[in-house]
Amino acid sequence: MTPINKENPTCPEFIVGIEPPTDRKEKALWFVFRGREILLKLHKNPGVIPKLLDFGELGLSGVREQYLGTLDGTHCYSVELPEDTEAPEEMKFVDLRQAYSEISKGCFELVNKAVQIMEWDRTNQFCSRCGTKTLQKPGERGKECPDCREIFYPRISPAVIVLIRKGHEILLARSPNFPQGMYSLIAGFVEPGESAEAAVIREIKEEVGIEVKNISYFGTQAWPFPNSLMIGFTSEYDSGEIRPDGFEIEDAQWFSAEKLPALPGKISISRKLIDHFLEEEDLDI
Repeated sequence: MTPINKENPTCPEFIVGIEPPTDRKEKALWFVFRGREILLKLHKNPGVIPKLLDFGELGLSGVREQYLGTLDGTHCYSVELPEDTEAPEEMKFVDLRQAYSEISKGCFELVNKAVQIMEWDRTNQFCSRCGTKTLQKPGERGKECPDCREIFYPRISPAVIVLIRKGHEILLARSPNFPQGMYSLIAGFVEPGESAEAAVIREIKEEVGIEVKNISYFGTQAWPFPNSLMIGFTSEYDSGEIRPDGFEIEDAQWFSAEKLPALPGKISISRKLIDHFLEEEDLDI
């Protein structure tokens, strides 16, 4: 078992666990999902995630249950529900993108883990090689085929996201799927056999038609849409005119720090990159 968030002693410590306890007598945190929606309490007292001795107290029937580990000594589970499940009294189902505006950064990281493990369990019930029903591999976060012995671990899809700077302006782009008026940074998945830096150059060229230089690593963030590891970079404009591809990007423009459009929430790495630019410009929003 491995502790995480050790670099920040003010955050509760999460220790990854595979095998659930057999003699638990304390309440546990239950991360409950209906598709891509999470069940939250209406009244945050003390938190929005249900804390119960047993999942059955909610009066719901789960499809599958996964043990996650412990958060500051509290056991944590994820549960998959049928798509037609109704929320219990004093609770609601919230779309994951909306939920991140209602929870803390530490809780966001654990919800991220919970939903990805739930999705891994759901999508690996059968071997994709021979079709046999898979079994939980003891002591590992893995599903094993009893016939051909293929093992299926949670899949992580690397993606790049990049802030492009041109003097005192940055390039922000708008996807047709964004909320009205919101702009963000250029992002895309890394192709097989491609480095992250090569993906930065390709995605920018494909989506907005410009060239960049001085690509620098910024940081990473796990992102459950659907199972990404976002790798953040900064870069500088080199050449070319903005030409949105019309599919992934419907509009892209240069924006100064004083005239920014609506931006992603502060919990996302895209916003962290933009805030880093604002700090360099000695501004705060």
